Amino acid sequence: MKLSNLTRNIQFIQLILPKNEAEITGINIDSRQVKSGDMFIAMRGTQVDGHKYIASAEEKGAAAIVCETLPERINPDVAYIKVADSQAVAGKLATIFNGDPTQRLKLVGVTGTNGKTTIATLLYQLFREMGHKCGLLSTVCNYIDGTAYPSTHTTPDVISLNSLLGKMADEGCEYVFMEVSSHSLAQERVGGLRFAGGIFTNLTRDHIDFHNTMDEYLRCKKSFFDNLPSDAFAITNIDDKNGPVMVQNTRADIKKYSARAMGDYKGRIVETHLDGMLLEFNRIEFNTHLTGRFNVSNLLAIFAAAVELGKEPQEVLRVLSTLRPVSGRFETLHSPEGYTAIVDYAHTPDAIKNVLGTVNEVLRGRGGIITVVGAGGNRDKGKRPIMAQEAVKASSRVIITSDNPRFEEPQEIINDMLAGLDDEQRKKVISIIDRREAIRTACALASKGDVVVVAGKGHEDYQEIQGVKHHFDDKEVIREIFNS
Repeated sequence: MKLSNLTRNIQFIQLILPKNEAEITGINIDSRQVKSGDMFIAMRGTQVDGHKYIASAEEKGAAAIVCETLPERINPDVAYIKVADSQAVAGKLATIFNGDPTQRLKLVGVTGTNGKTTIATLLYQLFREMGHKCGLLSTVCNYIDGTAYPSTHTTPDVISLNSLLGKMADEGCEYVFMEVSSHSLAQERVGGLRFAGGIFTNLTRDHIDFHNTMDEYLRCKKSFFDNLPSDAFAITNIDDKNGPVMVQNTRADIKKYSARAMGDYKGRIVETHLDGMLLEFNRIEFNTHLTGRFNVSNLLAIFAAAVELGKEPQEVLRVLSTLRPVSGRFETLHSPEGYTAIVDYAHTPDAIKNVLGTVNEVLRGRGGIITVVGAGGNRDKGKRPIMAQEAVKASSRVIITSDNPRFEEPQEIINDMLAGLDDEQRKKVISIIDRREAIRTACALASKGDVVVVAGKGHEDYQEIQGVKHHFDDKEVIREIFNS
């Protein structure tokens, strides 16, 4: 692509062009990936300043450099585009380079603290079952129709994201469903994308290590809806106090869903058990393989989005009734001894409260709950004692263990969690650093009719310890215990 075509809508402070116009063959924000003919965008990140690597990018054959500060030495064969904010223009450049993919498909974004993966994944599965070619961008995995592409972040970096969307559009995907993280919004990774609709799930404590305050976290999420176009839809959960706040400044068509109050999309539980529910949505009854009040909200959001995208309500609910839970999201495994194990990604206080509340609601005192829970290292320390409190309040026994300790000592993380408990609460708690042994102990404590909840890692198949990822899969461990 000619440099002039790529930068036609970019506001720049200064433009230095070589004698011959550059033909741009790729875009990179990582100088190590630069190839001859590429454009290198020097961005100031939280850990690294890309401006330090301009010379390295030039050595590798970069044809153009986008930067906020020009290098001391100007290469006469390289184009330099000086801008006010490299991060802000990166998305626009990547979108143009990839043929403006969101003009060729319908992109729906899902944001909030909990529920993003379930909603985005089940929407993807629903629309594929209804005969459409679809894409998925999620925490668990990215898909271009039926082909999987590994996922490393909830929302990919701006270059990878636009490249994936470009492939999706080129391969004929009609719809793409995407998790939109607060990090991606703060770092403008979705800049330049056009959304056909947005969904808000809920807002509870998470990522305070990154955003510093809940107000900043909320502002970040809200910016997604503020930037939706007028012909898009904005679906919000009015059971969450922040639901109305999210859409108060949006230009999009607002639709509300609720499991407790009147909304455009209203749902209630008719019957519930560990392997599913009978629900009523907008006066239509249907069965689902998902369980829990939090999943009523998730399913309502899916239902609303599908109807807003033009699907007939009865048909949406018919197909929804056939879909299974997303990997690691309230996934049930039944032991030969008659107890049930549930694996869930719950890694925030609210998520733990919701999962354990669901189990208690189903059991109604007819069995005990043994919860295995930990907290991630090098992340928000403030949520650790609250997570322990929620686990103890709703469980018969709690085993506090390692999650992904990263570069922290596991025992120190456990100590932070224990600090939230009083002496009486600690009587219900065992702490075991080794996660495999913690799960084994929980299963050994369980009797017929009990439920073992293993929280925190869900779909993840690794533990990250001192910068190294070791294979570890909660479901795999549980199945080994069942078969031993």
